[in-house]
Amino acid sequence: MDVLLSDVRARVILANAASKPLTIRGGGTKSFYGNPPPRGASVLDMSSYAGIISYEPTELVITARAGTRLADLEAELASRHQMLAFEPPHFAVGATLGGCVAAALAGPRRATSGGVRDYVLGVRMMDAQGRVLRFGGEVIKNVAGYDVSRLLTGSLGTLGILLDVSLKVLPRPAIETTLCLPMTESQALHAMNQWAGQPVPISATAWVGEGTEGGTLHVRLSGSTAAVTAARARIGGDVMDDGDVLWRSLRDHRHPFLTACPLWRVSVPSTTPALNLGPTLIEWGGAQRWLTGPHLARPLRAQARDLGGHVTLFRAASEAQAQEVGVFQPLTAGLAAIHHRLKNEFDPSGVFNPGRMYPGL
Repeated sequence: MDVLLSDVRARVILANAASKPLTIRGGGTKSFYGNPPPRGASVLDMSSYAGIISYEPTELVITARAGTRLADLEAELASRHQMLAFEPPHFAVGATLGGCVAAALAGPRRATSGGVRDYVLGVRMMDAQGRVLRFGGEVIKNVAGYDVSRLLTGSLGTLGILLDVSLKVLPRPAIETTLCLPMTESQALHAMNQWAGQPVPISATAWVGEGTEGGTLHVRLSGSTAAVTAARARIGGDVMDDGDVLWRSLRDHRHPFLTACPLWRVSVPSTTPALNLGPTLIEWGGAQRWLTGPHLARPLRAQARDLGGHVTLFRAASEAQAQEVGVFQPLTAGLAAIHHRLKNEFDPSGVFNPGRMYPGL
């Protein structure tokens, strides 16, 4: 164990013995996401624990320390014409691999390429007793311990400290083109669901508008030159010269619509009709819908639940709002029991990021 990990381990053991909370932080770019940390919690900065451990381009696998900056990781992959297929958001300079996996947030390519969990092959973590544990592996066909790796993905650091992560990567597409089509919300939803059942190389969609008053559907095509050319002729619309700028702005929430507070993320089946809840931005073929404005959390979440989905207060207007309504959709009794059992197994003293996801967890 190197010097840095020895220091981390000592801090974890002391905090665990005293039942004092630790806020695990990498680049700090996702500090806004999730419930506020408890007052008085000490920050455990893991950004220095960085660096690519191994990279096998022919095996499509990369392993890196959790503090490795996403920008550095993606630059290395780009040099070999490969990428993180789930297109993780950076939000700001300094975003790290650990934060990416802990938050499990994916970008515009999510609906066609899969989410973060689909690419995590293995992790090394530290539990509340200071033990270093390894789950999964670096080989795609190796599924030993894979379920634990998936549990840690999206746990927001509430179960343990991510140390190293092995990810599956994919080749970059030969070409990409973005098309723009004027459509209403209902027209856009119909088109996106229709294309989903066809052999069209769509890698991202985004519609922005005012409901029945119209809007614009953006469609990104990715693949071989022949496939993209054929799809462009089939779908129609105008080619957007700066399509890459649009998708990066959506990925990193620099798009004007996504900078609003509060910002609500509504996850519903892609076939769900227009919600008619005011200004909307739709991604992932209709499965992810962003809303702004002073919506009431309880009726909004009830509506989403009835549709088979859920609502996240992605960016709160204030810490008070986040505490009042909760960032994430309340758990059912059964799911809450599972979460409590997992927390008790990995972190019985409640040291790691307590309450970041749900009160008491």
